[in-house]
Amino acid sequence: MNKLGENLVDIGYMDTLAAGDSPLHRLDPRAKIFTTFLFLVAVVSFNKYEVSALVPFFLYPVFLIFAGELPAGYLAGKILVVAPFAILVGIFNPVLDRQILFHIGSLGISGGWISFLSILMRFVLTVSAALALLSITGINSICEALARSGVPRPFVVQLLFLNRYIFSLTGESERMSRARSLRSCSHKAMNFGIFTQIAGHLLLRTFDRAERVYQAMLCRGFDGHIRVVRYSRIGRREIAFMLVWAVLFVVFRFVNISLILGQTVTGLLK
Repeated sequence: MNKLGENLVDIGYMDTLAAGDSPLHRLDPRAKIFTTFLFLVAVVSFNKYEVSALVPFFLYPVFLIFAGELPAGYLAGKILVVAPFAILVGIFNPVLDRQILFHIGSLGISGGWISFLSILMRFVLTVSAALALLSITGINSICEALARSGVPRPFVVQLLFLNRYIFSLTGESERMSRARSLRSCSHKAMNFGIFTQIAGHLLLRTFDRAERVYQAMLCRGFDGHIRVVRYSRIGRREIAFMLVWAVLFVVFRFVNISLILGQTVTGLLK
């Protein structure tokens, strides 16, 4: 199996994780989506220089990972793959914002470094929560929950198709890459001309494959509605889950627990 094939299997691994049977897996997807949405809103609402107040929010993704029995190393690897984008966003902050906010000994810390660290922390928090939600819920259940929550059906169906056609695109890419490797007389990387030809053929083959997939779905009775095997409803467990985390998010947002704990520990050590 080549690299593209490994990536295809890796993409499908989240669907395998979503088929688990932990208490979090059995919760109604709407409760998990709503709670994660509140979490994301709370995290992104801080100002650009906030760092210490973000620390308690790590409790939520950590809870999802361990209560959902998810592989922490696998999710950490996914976060590292997209980490360069977050680094690229904030890497120039220390150059553009050189105002010294505080000192650590004789070392002055500028606002640019603080905002850069804040960006990285928000990135880890939001991406880890989103990956954990996807791993304990699954894209099908998420789309079904969005539809039941009143999200316009065309948007939900397009989101579902996007996930499906990623597999079609990756599968066609793997087959074309394997065919080129078998027919190539050398192990040199392909030049730009060959790459553009392959990309054009890949686009056409993917369109053709997607059309066949859609026709097959119509033949099997697809009518635009999302149907899942595991049907759930919002009960006492879901309400308790949402209320407990909503209260915690409000407390974390308006009370700097990290600062209070640091001052308390410092006072005890004096």
